[in-house]
Amino acid sequence: MRSRSKKKAWKDLNALQRAGVVVMGGAQIALFVAAQKDISQRSDAEIQGNRWAWRAACLINFVGPVSYFLFGRRPNKR
Repeated sequence: MRSRSKKKAWKDLNALQRAGVVVMGGAQIALFVAAQKDISQRSDAEIQGNRWAWRAACLINFVGPVSYFLFGRRPNKR
């Protein structure tokens, strides 16, 4: 029977893996901040659903902010 693979510590990662972790972490934070800023700047009429529900959903890694940008904003009527 195989044991589950042990999580690697930061010191066990090579330079490319460390760079990947940093880049993905930065992207996640940038998406979160962008979504929160967008939610703050829009009126209730421009957001589909509850503003606070979208704020909470944005706490879910990648999925929350991307879902907000895809489904949470009403299209601009210009």
